[in-house]
Amino acid sequence: MGSDMYLITHFSEFQLAILGTFIIHESVFFLSGLPSVCFERTGLFSKYKIQRKSNTPDAHGKCIMRLIFYHVFVNLPVMTASYPAFRYMGLRSSLPLPHWSVVLSQMLFYFILEDFVFYWGHRALHTKWLYKHVHSIHHEHATPFGLTSEYAHPAEILFLGFATIIGPALTGPHLITLWLWVILRVLETVEVHSGYHFPWSPANFLPLYGGAEFHDYHHRVLYTKSGNYSSTFIYMDWLFGTDKGYRKLKALEELEGKQS
Repeated sequence: MGSDMYLITHFSEFQLAILGTFIIHESVFFLSGLPSVCFERTGLFSKYKIQRKSNTPDAHGKCIMRLIFYHVFVNLPVMTASYPAFRYMGLRSSLPLPHWSVVLSQMLFYFILEDFVFYWGHRALHTKWLYKHVHSIHHEHATPFGLTSEYAHPAEILFLGFATIIGPALTGPHLITLWLWVILRVLETVEVHSGYHFPWSPANFLPLYGGAEFHDYHHRVLYTKSGNYSSTFIYMDWLFGTDKGYRKLKALEELEGKQS
């Protein structure tokens, strides 16, 4: 409670909503995304790496520099411009903090809505024109690593970023809830782009969670046949049959494993 009081008495709501959210996003994103870069460079945890191929140090460096540019000159201005809409819908930083049941229900709503919007937006980006002119930048890395999760054309950042902010924009949550959503969403997208499937990966424990293996397939297959368009969960791809290639591959791998 003391830290909450310090924040709301020393910073304006605008400062907390914009700079606070930006700092949290950058901190969580780079702290969770850089380990997979280190793993690739050192060969650490190589037995858990999904693809044998690794990215070059130049590819890592290019990705990091572009990300910093996009975050400062695309993400931050968009966050600033969208603040009035969030404020209008009820975003607040004042006490009391929301009840845990409210936070939990909002998180669930955000994940479901984000997955739905992301699926259709992502699927649209795999049409010929949009892929060639927009989405191909994200697919420059056929072997993804954590930081590639936000490596994309500015138009895609706006296009799919909408999926992330639509839930909070509709509900006008407490700022603490918004920060928690940002943290969870960043950790999720970094994990699925990590290129590693660890024994402790969430996909091994959470039903319907796609995980790194599910999304890695999407990156290494030709864009017209890739499928696996979902953001977090797998049910949208299952419902619309866009995971058939992945399922066939997994079944084949399982059969080969039994025979060997």
